[in-house]
Amino acid sequence: MPEHLSYFQQIGVAFLAAATVVWVVGLVRLVRHVGWGAEQPLASLPVQGGPPAQESVPLTPDERDAFAGLVRQFSRR
Repeated sequence: MPEHLSYFQQIGVAFLAAATVVWVVGLVRLVRHVGWGAEQPLASLPVQGGPPAQESVPLTPDERDAFAGLVRQFSRR
């Protein structure tokens, strides 16, 4: 190690390296034990039953006229 590093810094680097190795080994063991889960669907998501049902709302004559006015306004631009 370089001479300008204190013993505490050298010990800290060694500790971080050892902790990294332990973390990687634990992660590899966990993944091997549990697996990636690619073959199983996520349990927390609901199953989709297809496209949503189409909804419609009856409009009053005034609302139909207002909508037609908006369509005319947007078609002019």
